Amino acid sequence: MISQELAGKQLMMDFDKQEQERGITIYAANVSMVHEYHGKDYLINLIDTPGHVDFGGDVTRAMRAVDGVVVLADAVEGCMPQTETVIRQALKERVRPVLFINKTDRLIKELKLTPEQMQERFKNIITEVNLLIHKFAEDEYKDKWTVNVNDGSVAFGSATKKWAISIPVMQKKGITFKDIIEMTEKEKENELSEKSPLHAVVLDMIIHHLPNPLVAQKYRIPKIWPGDIHSDIGKDMVTCNPEGSLAGIVTKIYPDPHAGYVATVRIFSGKIEKGQEVYLVNRLKSERVQQVSIYKGQQRVQMDEVLAGNIVGIVGLKDASSGETVCSPDSPMPGFEAIKHIFEPVVTKAIEPKHPKDLSKLIEFLKKTSREDPTLQIKINEETGEYLVSGLGELHINAKVENKLKDEGIEVDISPPIVIYREGLKSVTPQATEGKSPNKHNRFYLIAAPLEKEVYDAMKRGEIGDTEIKKKDQGLVETLVKYGMDRDEIKKIKMIYNRNVFIDATHGVHAILEIMEMVKEAFKEAMDEGPLAREPCSGVKVMLVDAKLHEDAIHRGPAQVIPAVRRAIRNAMIGGKSFILEPKQIIRIDVPTEELSGAMKEVNNRRGQIIEMSEERGTTIIKAKLPVAEMFGFNSSLKSSTGGKGFFWLIDIVYEPLPKELETKVVNHIKQRKGISDAKEEEEEE
Repeated sequence: MISQELAGKQLMMDFDKQEQERGITIYAANVSMVHEYHGKDYLINLIDTPGHVDFGGDVTRAMRAVDGVVVLADAVEGCMPQTETVIRQALKERVRPVLFINKTDRLIKELKLTPEQMQERFKNIITEVNLLIHKFAEDEYKDKWTVNVNDGSVAFGSATKKWAISIPVMQKKGITFKDIIEMTEKEKENELSEKSPLHAVVLDMIIHHLPNPLVAQKYRIPKIWPGDIHSDIGKDMVTCNPEGSLAGIVTKIYPDPHAGYVATVRIFSGKIEKGQEVYLVNRLKSERVQQVSIYKGQQRVQMDEVLAGNIVGIVGLKDASSGETVCSPDSPMPGFEAIKHIFEPVVTKAIEPKHPKDLSKLIEFLKKTSREDPTLQIKINEETGEYLVSGLGELHINAKVENKLKDEGIEVDISPPIVIYREGLKSVTPQATEGKSPNKHNRFYLIAAPLEKEVYDAMKRGEIGDTEIKKKDQGLVETLVKYGMDRDEIKKIKMIYNRNVFIDATHGVHAILEIMEMVKEAFKEAMDEGPLAREPCSGVKVMLVDAKLHEDAIHRGPAQVIPAVRRAIRNAMIGGKSFILEPKQIIRIDVPTEELSGAMKEVNNRRGQIIEMSEERGTTIIKAKLPVAEMFGFNSSLKSSTGGKGFFWLIDIVYEPLPKELETKVVNHIKQRKGISDAKEEEEEE
């Protein structure tokens, strides 16, 4: 696809203008290619995904489309926080990993390692990757999926110098580590790449070690699809049947200047052909496929039809968004599991147009952007006229929103970054709080309590998702019991929303079922906007313990029930000592030991906390925890205080209580920003 001369230089998959300017991948890009292995042709669907943590949402969505991944590690840096994140993302979707260790030439030219030292280095990286696979894989795959240097599921090489090698290839071709070092030192890497070309080694490894769809779909479909595996469509997907009913999932949506929207779809069963009508399960509507194509980087090659097991580009699905299930209109099916990213958006910016005439353009742009990248959350606040965009980091919002707005010619004012806090609860409300409806005919009694820690942690890990419980869900009951919740209490759960739980603990209340939907709505509103600063609540359990309702349904409508329950929940939380939780980033900082004091100063000045430190070959590695509110501009400050030599990576995001002495200041600041005055609050509650 690209000439031998340009290989290693041409960024064929980073074709976006911003990617070339910044020198990083921002958007996942696809290519389908044929490779010959042992005299047979194989078709490989490959997706090149970003490495920067801010664009991790693209990686999560790509994982749904693939069955195997090539995890890239740097020979000098070894396993980094992002290596852990991508392995975690892959195993969450039951996607099998193999390992490629890149930049091996740096070990020879910069670190001047001997063959023994090189092998030791590789061994350490492989051991670390296997520890991560053991940590995050399900029991059944812990041992099956570890990578092994002897069987060739690990390869090493240099992408820019176009060569790669693995133990089986070395044995077959009679190349030793000594030969590699010699050729690299004597600048004979072209000779090395002719002997052992990178593309052949990597693609052979993919074919030999990563499963094809016929194998992978047997164990992946039960994980990513909640429907009945023994139904017709379930059997078609498990066997990857090209003659079966159509089933596929949209993993990416992007605009094409000539064709409108292009949807990237992984087909699990059946086939997609030009002109065919398909049904979008979430949107409950049918649309017609205008074009079907396979990818070749920036280009799309038009096809008449593409079969199950492939990744395909479709034009014509105007209303689809990422995560949409596509099937045949005459046999609708349950949708696939939602694609959930590991990290949540923690950085928010408010955007407003400079010229009122651009308002509709801006709203249209923001809707379009959140369809293309669901990890960008867009919130339009009608009351304050604020348009809030939340992303995984400053770079995420900058690359995908701010720069795109410039390209579209929409002039906007963008606020400095805003941190979204959470509201939590210290203890159980001492006594049930009463909420009266505005007409004084209905009364509700509620108690709020902190959610069991184990249950909350399971929700954070994604083991327990949001759900409205209509009928008994045995699987959920057992999971909650396992994490220490009381079985009788579980039976009364009506809703899990945003890591908060609503329980109906009433006995024999007349007409309670008729108003339950309104009570749930009030619970959601109270959890979206907590009592202290109208920030989202987290880890709260709300129990409705009693209610007195008017005989006549006309006197217990939404306008009576919702405000009463919402107010009672907020008061119950205040009674249970509600407090503010702030997001903190756990980061890794690498800095030359002589510049350590500069890095330490930056961490200490920002209410940071050092978790651990270690030193390796003149570089100190610091693991620290810093409040997100103090992180803005951290990158440039770290650079200036370490002579440009300090780098940091995100490991995780956690929420922890805000220090008491800062709470009043933060609450007042948030209220001021949201335009909430105490008088207005009282009036609202009246």
